[in-house]
Amino acid sequence: MKMILWLIFVTLPIFAQTQIYTHLDLNRAIKILKRDSLEINIAKFDEDIKLFEHKIAKGYNYGKLDLIQLALRSNDAGNVFGFKLQSREANFGDFGAEEFMNNFLAGHPDYVTPPNDLNYPDARNNFQTKLHYEVPIYTGGKLEQYSKITAALTKLSKLDTKKIVNEKIYQLKKSYYNIYLLDSYLKNLSIIDKNMLKLEDMARAMIQEGYAKKVDLLEVQSKKANVVRMINTAKANKKLVLHFISFLLNSKVKSISGVYKKVMPKTFDLHEILKKNIDIQKAMQGLKITDMNIKLQESSRLPTIGAFAEFSSADNTFLNDFKKHDAYTIGMQFKWNIFNGNIDENRIEKARIKNLKVKAQLELAKEGIALKVAKIKTEIESMDFDIDSLNTELKLARTIYKNYLGRYQEKLVSINDVIIKQSLEIQKVLKLKEVQNKRTSKILELENIANGEGI
Repeated sequence: MKMILWLIFVTLPIFAQTQIYTHLDLNRAIKILKRDSLEINIAKFDEDIKLFEHKIAKGYNYGKLDLIQLALRSNDAGNVFGFKLQSREANFGDFGAEEFMNNFLAGHPDYVTPPNDLNYPDARNNFQTKLHYEVPIYTGGKLEQYSKITAALTKLSKLDTKKIVNEKIYQLKKSYYNIYLLDSYLKNLSIIDKNMLKLEDMARAMIQEGYAKKVDLLEVQSKKANVVRMINTAKANKKLVLHFISFLLNSKVKSISGVYKKVMPKTFDLHEILKKNIDIQKAMQGLKITDMNIKLQESSRLPTIGAFAEFSSADNTFLNDFKKHDAYTIGMQFKWNIFNGNIDENRIEKARIKNLKVKAQLELAKEGIALKVAKIKTEIESMDFDIDSLNTELKLARTIYKNYLGRYQEKLVSINDVIIKQSLEIQKVLKLKEVQNKRTSKILELENIANGEGI
């Protein structure tokens, strides 16, 4: 049975396969990303770590209870006598009373010679069981501020996770729209490829009729080979993007679903963006932490008060006559630092300067985001104009090419003229794809700044 279980344990990873997705739509991909992304899961582990650090900080308020068990054996005079006192079994004989009385009764009392029983006792065991409890009563606010700071750091860690989630969603969307645009680009290249095939057939026919030269056919075939190369490059880029999507989702993605549609930017109010932006939220949380740190440093000026209680029992035999030999100790400690070379004052000033620095950084971050948003919006508006213009230019280039193709059949223009017009059409297609890619990327970037998830 053990051998069977061992074989199952060893061979199971061999048959285990990574999840494979086909025709995966964007909304489902986002759900898988949130669930399976390694980077997001690592960020969630950091969240848990910060949460437990907060619980640890809170735990100091409740003090600590220790169970201490000592097992000792000694023939040291001080130890042996101390062991007997701890077990409440010390007697006058331990002081050499028997030796003194024997000498006294013999008529020569000895007050000078050290008693042998006291200085050279037999070895003795000592088993002490002790419960020791310490609790802080007043710390000048230190523990309260530690608890608040770790709670704030926990919230900061959650914002870090949210930032990573948004960044990964941004990358995923960008990859999806990159594939959509590649598909649109491939569709346009396919049209051009078919046109080049028709032109190639036409050139062959005209060579047979004696109206064209072989070099015309070679020029067409060269241009067609260039189009095929562009198609293969676009397909290879699509595979690379699919590999990146698979990396993001921690799963194998063979194909996605969806087609390119012009993405319309959302209307984001700058005040709303500054309110929701995670970097701004993190900066504000950091400012709160510096406020707490000032109070934490100020608590060093105040005294601390602690209390403790101890209950124990000791015997030369483990747990023997526990109640008979028990003892307790209770106490309090008041501690107040009067002078330490102005270290506390300097720490307070340092905390205040950090607070001022974070305030300035927060205002700078707001201005930086406002500038970035304005820049992105301007770029999107400019690219909208470029896309409309390029679409018009592409339609014109396609119409001109068809016109030149007809004129070539009528022997009014050379094959070189037709290829030149075809090249212009290819350039417009490539330029349109580049601008569309940039525009979509900018819209997604703006959305990421505003922390939105859906287009």
